[in-house]
Amino acid sequence: MAQQGRPGVVVDLAVRARRPAREGGAVTDTAVRGDLAEVFRRDYQRVVGVAARVLGSRDEAEDVAQEVFLAFGRSTVPAGEATGWLAVAAAHTALNLIRSGRRRTSREVAVAATADTVAPDVAEAVLTAEERARVRAGLSRLPQKQAVALVLRHSGLSYAEVAAALDMSPGSVGTTVRRAESALRKELIRHASSD
Repeated sequence: MAQQGRPGVVVDLAVRARRPAREGGAVTDTAVRGDLAEVFRRDYQRVVGVAARVLGSRDEAEDVAQEVFLAFGRSTVPAGEATGWLAVAAAHTALNLIRSGRRRTSREVAVAATADTVAPDVAEAVLTAEERARVRAGLSRLPQKQAVALVLRHSGLSYAEVAAALDMSPGSVGTTVRRAESALRKELIRHASSD
């Protein structure tokens, strides 16, 4: 079983299951480092893959993997249970990174909005108002169910929510919205050519 050696040396491979080896009552760093290195070699690509699917960036995913493995090194999770723990930790850490990025962006936008005291371009404001009026007029010429489906879907409602609101099957929402978009496009083109 255990082989006696110098203090600080791993004495039993079975002890390496994330339980630090004890030598004369003291925990050895070698056992912990050995487990971490083994788990890292085994699970690194999976952790990066999970984070990359969430973030869409391999570089950011590698940063997340580093944080996750550091957290694992501080945890008491056994090496045998590391794969699942690491995958969940990678997903949570990546999602937290996205959330913190969104919060930072919204703060930056809010600060930029208060810092910009320059008056908006009047011509741009008029054009935007005219474009909105054309879109509203085009929507009013569409069949009501199409117009409402289009507005609801572009307001952020899911297909299921649009279907429930309009008492239609969820499968027909996509078709209705696509037809509404096409009809609106035609209306806007026809209205623009008649001006």
